[in-house]
Amino acid sequence: MNIYDVSRRAGVSIATVSRVLNGNPNVSEKTRTRVLAVMDELGYTPNVFARGLGLGTMKTIGIMCSDSSDPYLAGAIYHLERQLRSHGYDSLLCCTGPSLENKKTYFELLLSKRVDAVILAGSKFVELIGQNNDYLIEAAKELPIMLVNGYLDAPGIYSTVCNDYEAMYTAAARLIDSGRRNILYLYTSHSYSGLNKVEGYKNALTDRNIPVRREYIHQCSKDLNASRKLLEKLDRLGLVFDAVMTSDDSLAVGAVKYAAGKNIKIPDGLAVIGYNNSILSYCTTPEISSVDTKVEELCTTTVDTLMSVFNGGNVPAKTTIAAEFIQKQTTNFLC
Repeated sequence: MNIYDVSRRAGVSIATVSRVLNGNPNVSEKTRTRVLAVMDELGYTPNVFARGLGLGTMKTIGIMCSDSSDPYLAGAIYHLERQLRSHGYDSLLCCTGPSLENKKTYFELLLSKRVDAVILAGSKFVELIGQNNDYLIEAAKELPIMLVNGYLDAPGIYSTVCNDYEAMYTAAARLIDSGRRNILYLYTSHSYSGLNKVEGYKNALTDRNIPVRREYIHQCSKDLNASRKLLEKLDRLGLVFDAVMTSDDSLAVGAVKYAAGKNIKIPDGLAVIGYNNSILSYCTTPEISSVDTKVEELCTTTVDTLMSVFNGGNVPAKTTIAAEFIQKQTTNFLC
């Protein structure tokens, strides 16, 4: 079944059917209704690629993430796709893994599909070595590139970021002001977001005259058992700590499991703070105090910004969203 069959059955020209498909206002409501009824009767589904050639748009947005099994990124993908659908756009998702070469390969794949823009979900798409971002900068000359919680300063690239620095600074400051002095910090990566978080932690200590000690800052894979084992190792080495801050809730779960295994009472003997306020923070006993990074707001703002770009609006290159600390049962300081 094709457009010619629709044209013959509806008694109109192919051009008229095309105008109906493209939403052209220069078609009477009576004709539009008749054409749509015939399409429904024949079970005709328009070829999206062919429509894109005529419209100059595929009405499709590429989305890239590094790991769709990650609760934070899974939530981001859900909110992005839902918001795109509300604006009449489809999406193509690519899960790249951490490899730069894979990121480039999948990016080229999306470009070959003639997507109208690419959304990069998560801060791991901004590389620390500047030249490794050249492929994004070059592509942004041709189509919009949207970063969710990542920042890259270049024309055609638009970032929506959480204020991770302020969120981590405030959480660390509250721990210190409540009497904690030996605060471990566990993080997963050196991404844009990750660097802002650790700087917030460090500066909160410095501003309160507490030395920043290398032995209290540790990178750990995003795995609850890995963080639990790391804490057990540090404990065996004699490191004394009365609080654990983490860059991701999964690491905080490991801290709670460590405390349970050592019969350490939470929060009196050990305070724990997670990050992202994901489902993981509600799955432990006690529930984990965590920073809510407003992933839904980040994603809806990203898509709304993209629509403004399409409409030729005056769009800021960077939009910042404030996080919120959600106190549950692993901290006991006053909010």
